[in-house]
Amino acid sequence: MSFHRIAIIGLGLLGGSIGLAVKSHLPGVQTTGYDADPAVRLRASERGLADVICSTAAKAVKDADLVILCVPVGAMGAAAQEFADALKPGVLVSDVGSSKATITQALQDALPGVAVIPAHPVAGTENSGPDAGFASLFQQRWCIITPPERADSKLVDRLVDFWEALGAMVEVMDAAHHDRVLAVTSHIPHLIAYTIVGTASDLEEVTRSEVIKYSAGGFRDFTRIAASDPTMWRDVFLNNREAVLEMLDTFLTDLAHMRESIIASDGEAMFDLFTKTRAIRRSIVALGQDDARPDFGRSDHKG
Repeated sequence: MSFHRIAIIGLGLLGGSIGLAVKSHLPGVQTTGYDADPAVRLRASERGLADVICSTAAKAVKDADLVILCVPVGAMGAAAQEFADALKPGVLVSDVGSSKATITQALQDALPGVAVIPAHPVAGTENSGPDAGFASLFQQRWCIITPPERADSKLVDRLVDFWEALGAMVEVMDAAHHDRVLAVTSHIPHLIAYTIVGTASDLEEVTRSEVIKYSAGGFRDFTRIAASDPTMWRDVFLNNREAVLEMLDTFLTDLAHMRESIIASDGEAMFDLFTKTRAIRRSIVALGQDDARPDFGRSDHKG
């Protein structure tokens, strides 16, 4: 591993998991951590999310070869400005945000002359905070790296090596393409989940207690997604606005077609769509990206 000192800025689910994964898979690498919340820093220290938990971002990045920003998408630029003057020459700055084009611009603006190569580990849970992280979060999950134009290929290779060492499968792509792909595979599903759970809670003819008591598997999975960090997802939608709106328009068109099929009692159209979507689900399981066992392999059967 060519990175000997790694600074993690933001010690929630992803930042904490990176710290624990480095400790597990790269025992010779030293880590420092920082979070703006003193309570999070205290808990991070108790859990050992980094070798040293620092009181300022500047102290955390002082000797780092690699700095990874694990803060909400909308806070990336401001967080980078906090430690801009403390970075050593030759450092690489990356992140874990799920909207790449705006993050790339924000980090380049905040850190002129610094090597910035954004990344997005496509991994997570609905939980957040310093107690949510675990070392195996990235195992057999994709990490997408989005180098800016004219990025140093050697630095890209080093970042690829780092994520692969944590157990991730790595893909390199253009930031704009990433944002369109993730809009449909992640952002729109979250938007639908937040909306349908909100709709259920607002129904006057169905009480909230009934929604909770009689939730079937599909709705339970929507509530799991809708329990994700509100700050993070607010920032994702605001910062990937164009791609989300584009994919949302496509989804609304498809939803309107399904509505027409129901109105027309067009069972053939429904069957054709459901057959196609089942094939996609089976492909995801075949790639090892989910569990085919009943109830998705959950041992507690609670969703």
